[in-house]
Amino acid sequence: MTAPMGSQDENTPDPPSPARAGVEPVFRHLDGPDVPWQKVKAQLNADGSRSFVHEKWMAFSPDPQYLSLYARYDPGMVVRRHGHFSPHIVFVLEGECWIGDTHCPAGTHVELPLGAAFGPIVAGDRGAVMFEVMMGDPRSWGDDPEAFREALDVRGATALPDPPLTFPEWLEDLRTHWVSGDDQA
Repeated sequence: MTAPMGSQDENTPDPPSPARAGVEPVFRHLDGPDVPWQKVKAQLNADGSRSFVHEKWMAFSPDPQYLSLYARYDPGMVVRRHGHFSPHIVFVLEGECWIGDTHCPAGTHVELPLGAAFGPIVAGDRGAVMFEVMMGDPRSWGDDPEAFREALDVRGATALPDPPLTFPEWLEDLRTHWVSGDDQA
């Protein structure tokens, strides 16, 4: 008979504990003063208005590297096809978006293994709110600039330069990094 999952028999030693002295949970609130909104992507729309991706970086750690964030996409915002230098999880909380040809309404969970690219991402008419976690180096690389240009052209939009961000001193901004298929291996 097999022992229930998670249980150990008396001959199996307990695994070592990862507990570290002085390490405690960190609590932040979405509306807390230590979690400001940041504009991370920008575009000029056909009507002359501007749209943005706004993010609140809830946790940004160097050791081990990870980033959890709360993102708000303005209606019609287009983000290039891209991947991250780590596994990445996206959960659509409100609104909707299209990731490539896939419609992603609220409640959609997207798993991106290391090396996977997704997009372009296009926010719906009411925008989209997402929770994201990068489990390692959170920086991104982009591929398929033609698909990005096509998604912008369909909407009469123009990508604007990335708004300035203050990255942690241990991390360089790579938001403009495009790669060819050969560079992704």
